[in-house]
Amino acid sequence: MVWIAGLAAYVIAITQRTSFGVAGVAATDRFNATASALSAFAVIQLVVYAGLQIPVGVLADRFGSRAMIAGGAALMAVGQLQLAVATTIPAGVFGRVLVGAGDAMTFISVLRLVPLWFTPAQVPLLSQVTGIVGMGGQLISSIPFAALLDGQGWSTAFLSLAGLGVLAAVLAAAVVRSEPPGSGVPRHTPTVRQTGRVIADAFAEPGTRLGMWSHFTVQFPGQVFILAWGYPFLVSAQGIPPERVAVLMTVFVVAGAVGGPFLGRIVALRPLVRSRLVLGIALAILVAWTAVLVYPGRAPFWLLTVLVVVLSAGGPGSMIGFDFAREFNPPHRLGTANGIVNIGGFTAALVSMYLIGLVLDVLKATGFSGGNLYALDSFRIALCVQGVLMVLGGLALMRVRRLVRGRAASS
Repeated sequence: MVWIAGLAAYVIAITQRTSFGVAGVAATDRFNATASALSAFAVIQLVVYAGLQIPVGVLADRFGSRAMIAGGAALMAVGQLQLAVATTIPAGVFGRVLVGAGDAMTFISVLRLVPLWFTPAQVPLLSQVTGIVGMGGQLISSIPFAALLDGQGWSTAFLSLAGLGVLAAVLAAAVVRSEPPGSGVPRHTPTVRQTGRVIADAFAEPGTRLGMWSHFTVQFPGQVFILAWGYPFLVSAQGIPPERVAVLMTVFVVAGAVGGPFLGRIVALRPLVRSRLVLGIALAILVAWTAVLVYPGRAPFWLLTVLVVVLSAGGPGSMIGFDFAREFNPPHRLGTANGIVNIGGFTAALVSMYLIGLVLDVLKATGFSGGNLYALDSFRIALCVQGVLMVLGGLALMRVRRLVRGRAASS
């Protein structure tokens, strides 16, 4: 029940995180926003999320998962309440800042429960299940939330998300327990120097950095698609009706749910292939995006479906990064190491989101897009930003992998 309650809170957190992705077109009208301004909502949210990962990891190690999950859910509820009443860009961005802060407190706190409540043999599979089931929150945002937004309007839709946040906070406070009784996980109040040493030791561990670059390389393409640019790309550039976009978003979640446990089983049985799995997923994402972007005219629905299925593999693939963190770090700094890993993909996501929006604005300003902010040819150029970041991440991953293997060989 402890893990299930934490998992439910994580599902709601993903709903909160991804809600703005399906509200992009409505937000453009509500806030009279340019592409750069619209991307600022997601980018600033992720800046807050990524920036808080290490502090949250330290706090999770100090105070435990229950306080962090419940506090994060409450903070997200306040953020969505703020967004529900916001009518200006600064007010709306402030709401997303609160959502990002609460979201930052959730995932690594839930993930921290797994190795403390389950056996080592169960951890890889259940870590994948945690990530995959959490992605079900995207279904809530892309189907019922999107329908509520379309039918009842902005304020009602975001007020409903605030209510979900309150529900998650109450559930976590009532049911979640940070570790089993008598587990022996050390708890103390560290000094600033001790905290700095824990962070430095976690980052100095090559296995932690291998996890971070694994997460960086394959996690962000799916996040960029779901959180910011997938919906405008599909609706405005590809001409897909919103109801069919909802189908694609559902495919994204279902494909990840099917592939995640399978990938977790491979990782548990053959841990030496983990980095190769990450690189293989990255290559598949690059090939799928290339096929869509070079296709003459609008891509057929089947090709977009293939793209979505391939993108969905990035989520389970990024969970391999946390498996590296667990393997190479002791329990007392696991939250900190997980925070470092989690920074990877979300840093790549926020950089990519911002640059895509910037390129779209520049192409409109120069007349390339013919006055259409979301023109297909403009997206073809802007979305190439992702490829650059994936290549950089892959190269960094291979470099750190050599360090890890060298250390293993010497020992």
